[in-house]
Amino acid sequence: MAKLTIDGIEVEVPNGSSVLQAAEAAGVEIPRFCYHERLSVAGNCRMCLVEIEKMPPKPVASCAQPVSEGMVVHTDSEMVRKGRRGVMEFLLINHPLDCPICDQGGECDLQDEAVAYGRDGSRFQEDKRAVPTPDWGPLVKPTMTRCIHCTRCVRFTTEVAGTAELGATYRGESTQIGTFVQKALTSELSGNIIDLCPVGALTSKPYAFTARPWELRKTDSIDVLDALGANIRIDTRGPDVLRILPRINDDVNEEWLGDKSRFSVDGLKRRRLDQPWLREHGKLRKASWEEVFEALTNKLKATAPERIGTIAGDLVDVETLFAQKSLFASLGSPNLDCRQDGALFDASRREFYLFNSTVAGIDDADALLLIGTNPRHEAPVLNARIRKRWLAGGFEAAQIGDAGDLTYPVTRLGADAAALSGLLDGSSPFAAVLANAKKPMIVLGAAVLARPDGAALHALAWQLAAQCGALTPEWHGFNVLHHAAARVGGLDVGFLPGPGGKTTREMLAGGVDLLWLLGADEADLSALPAATFVVYQGHHGDKGAARADLILPGAAYTEKDATFVNTEGRAQRAQVAVKPPGLAREDWRIIRALSAYAGHVLRFDDLEELRAQLAKSNALFGQAEFRRLGNAALAAPAGLGQVAGGAPLKPVFAAYHQTDVISRASPTMAACLASLTTQAEAAE
Repeated sequence: MAKLTIDGIEVEVPNGSSVLQAAEAAGVEIPRFCYHERLSVAGNCRMCLVEIEKMPPKPVASCAQPVSEGMVVHTDSEMVRKGRRGVMEFLLINHPLDCPICDQGGECDLQDEAVAYGRDGSRFQEDKRAVPTPDWGPLVKPTMTRCIHCTRCVRFTTEVAGTAELGATYRGESTQIGTFVQKALTSELSGNIIDLCPVGALTSKPYAFTARPWELRKTDSIDVLDALGANIRIDTRGPDVLRILPRINDDVNEEWLGDKSRFSVDGLKRRRLDQPWLREHGKLRKASWEEVFEALTNKLKATAPERIGTIAGDLVDVETLFAQKSLFASLGSPNLDCRQDGALFDASRREFYLFNSTVAGIDDADALLLIGTNPRHEAPVLNARIRKRWLAGGFEAAQIGDAGDLTYPVTRLGADAAALSGLLDGSSPFAAVLANAKKPMIVLGAAVLARPDGAALHALAWQLAAQCGALTPEWHGFNVLHHAAARVGGLDVGFLPGPGGKTTREMLAGGVDLLWLLGADEADLSALPAATFVVYQGHHGDKGAARADLILPGAAYTEKDATFVNTEGRAQRAQVAVKPPGLAREDWRIIRALSAYAGHVLRFDDLEELRAQLAKSNALFGQAEFRRLGNAALAAPAGLGQVAGGAPLKPVFAAYHQTDVISRASPTMAACLASLTTQAEAAE
């Protein structure tokens, strides 16, 4: 630790810290443009100048200056003020005066620091430089005339995203930041460079000229388009969601957000179900709530409980799952399942289906085995965390199954389950890596669990974790990477077949006469008998609604107060940002109203009472501790049996941008997919 004095404040910081970091620890503000705490130090902008005693009498860039014992720093001397004014004047030489039409206006670092630290006028009289506007795809709108060459975007794509698509060409005043050859950005995290850009050079193309920040109402919420549960902020104006931005949570998403979660916001307004529908004479017609409740009640009464079933989809909140389970318990039906992909595995203990190492625990791991998963598509922010760990060194990764470029090197062990057997018997070279690792991680993809031999592979992966020392009192290295935001919550609630109950596969094969699809749009309905009466409850007119005989319009995640449990078992709350459209209502309210109409009144009348019952039935909700310790002595999951040889372990998603009802309804996501497809075809 080094002690130094900054503006008369004595502070102690770790050796190797920069003066700028020490100033932050002391609560002293130093302006900066190029410095970012999650990126490497570039020292480009020179805005963070300070004066240090007993050093040459000139301003020093604090972001690149390491601290030393007894150092005395001045951040607001006359020399520093004069230096910052000069730097700001140079930065503004070629910057256009288009703040009134710039989307960054009102939340621009350059504006703020020009007012706080710059001169009150400019001495520049020559013509300003202009830069051609490139095309980086449907998401990021570059206006490079405004660029101040801070290189934050370059460092992000190279270091965090791992795609190295941006860089600087030419020299001096002619320097330009770009993609070298004109192409669309291919990273699933490209939207984060918009947040990183301290000026208006990079803005959101779908959001362009839509609103000013002071017009927006801001609501903290949780992303549900993957199972990571990234913390987000929803910006709304009136009844519309205009943009979604990440919030900082170092334990989950740091400050990054995937492009699908950020830009599919326009899918929330399209293909929406805003009123009930009832099928008569083969055609759906608009109906009132009373009509659909009466029709559904009559159908429930006319159907034996064992012939009634429900399947929950990927975007359903915990409160709705609990309400639906309570309703089916009162109806006497054990046929319910939250695994719409048909996965069958032992869910008797939480450790069997959670990402037990936790997202933050990736930073401590020293070996990784991916089994049938592509985290770059299934959880891009988590994949960036794995890359961050690889960059730190002392980390090896291997993969069973081929998922393409993961942005960090992996050893391909094979495409099928035979590679897993090689690790168990020690014949695979990577078996020694896992055995010698102090904190190995094994990540099992959700797609593996959906295979016919998924339960056997699940048990084999647990057995490997126990064998290689991943289940110890200090470390839990067995992980399941889910892709559905509702999956862990459903398993925690116990939204699973009861005694004698039917699974998803059995219900879809004609095992029920009335099937209630609770936002289940990814289930394969092709084998469902035509005579089956289908109730669809959800917020988008997608595959489930197309097959439905009765439609109950629900609320999207931006339109309700709800709880979601992420892949590591962390319960988080989403908050209502806008009201549901038309006659749509929150899903748990629909279920509660139907229960009263059908004569099976549930024992709660509002959200607080529902959550109180939820916490009473499952004490896991509301807990703050998520790190679980391993125990190799515990029994492996049930299901160890025959593994289908030769069948490759494939990830669940072939493409990233359209994986759920919201992203499939988004024109922006469709444009991304079309752009990347065209670009890939041109490259072949």
